[in-house]
Amino acid sequence: MRIRIVDAFTDRPFAGNPAGVLLLDAFPDDAWLQSVALEVNHAETAFAHPLPEGGEADWALRWFTPVTEVALCGHATLATAHVLATTDAERGPVRFATRSGVLIATTNDDGSITLDFPTAPLTQVEVPAGLAEALGAEPLTAHDTGPNVGDLLVELADEKTVLGLTPDHRALVRHSERGIIATAVAEDPSQGHDFVSRCFFPRMGIDEDPVTGSAHTALAPYWSERLGRPDLTGLQASPRSGLVHTRLHGDRTLLTGRAVTVIEGELHT
Repeated sequence: MRIRIVDAFTDRPFAGNPAGVLLLDAFPDDAWLQSVALEVNHAETAFAHPLPEGGEADWALRWFTPVTEVALCGHATLATAHVLATTDAERGPVRFATRSGVLIATTNDDGSITLDFPTAPLTQVEVPAGLAEALGAEPLTAHDTGPNVGDLLVELADEKTVLGLTPDHRALVRHSERGIIATAVAEDPSQGHDFVSRCFFPRMGIDEDPVTGSAHTALAPYWSERLGRPDLTGLQASPRSGLVHTRLHGDRTLLTGRAVTVIEGELHT
């Protein structure tokens, strides 16, 4: 079977967030899926297979980190939609049946891809004791992001503070169900982004995720309310870095980005 490595939320190789993508006839057992994801050893590996015509979705889609299955993943969905579009396996919008409901990916005329995801419900909470020490900076606010995302979203003082974080990943594990999203408003919006973020998921086997689409379903409503605009651009400032364009649309968040296939090969199992 063919396996591909796709860099998502970037227009060039070796940037953005890499994801493994396998298109299958059906899902094998979970142990096999998890073993492949561990072998690929990227933040996520996506597994998809076509569904019968006439249903609510076109493809079934699941995502695995090297250590566990996750309920929602943006960059691996973008990577899967990119593979379907570039191999002519699917034309037009693609509906994915996932653990987070039906997600739609649309390839635009310019080659970018827009994901239609549920907006994360934000609930302000107290900053957990010990989080500032684990993160290495004092949060201004903290918000729970709901069951699908499962992160703690924290705003920090400024962009420089986010960029300079060197967290204690072991200590971060106890502070959220999935991970920590650290964010701040852009220091200079003329640079092409409205806010910055970094995402840490040591509980999922990922100390720092390069570009996290699902986190932007929480970042978009947070910053759209703060900045008074439905359309924003987020810079996830990991060492690989990537841009996510966000738009609020009712109870949905539209995430737009690009992707590049960097490796294609044969999986022998």
